[in-house]
Amino acid sequence: MFCSDGGTGVTHSEFNYDSNGTTHFLQIWILPDRTGITPGYEQKRFDDSEKRGRLRLVVSPDGADGSVRIHQDARMYAGLFDGAEKADFAVASGRLAYVHLVRGAATINGRALVAGDALLYRDEPEVRIEAGQAAEVLVFDLPELARQ
Repeated sequence: MFCSDGGTGVTHSEFNYDSNGTTHFLQIWILPDRTGITPGYEQKRFDDSEKRGRLRLVVSPDGADGSVRIHQDARMYAGLFDGAEKADFAVASGRLAYVHLVRGAATINGRALVAGDALLYRDEPEVRIEAGQAAEVLVFDLPELARQ
């Protein structure tokens, strides 16, 4: 499930509705491209079949392909990978790619990652995801940050 909110400052909280179970939260914030925006909230669920062995666009500035809208020049893709399944993501010049392994294990551009690991790529033309073991992967296409 993916949610989008913000603009002028939305207050919210997350908690586990299941008092007998465990919930795994992953919260990643992307700042909007401007302030003073009317707050909004959007929530969508994407079936596993849409993410199996591929990267499915789930967040974008224009709601492309049924994705959640965000007020930023950023896109987020989600994928599920096992065994021989693989995906390549082309990184446009001047863009960053942030890869976060939510669960499982996978190889990203030849580097073995496990749940909780992340990589940030600058000046990398492509991100290759392969050798997944019950892997859930998020790939963020982000604007270049000012070089320090």
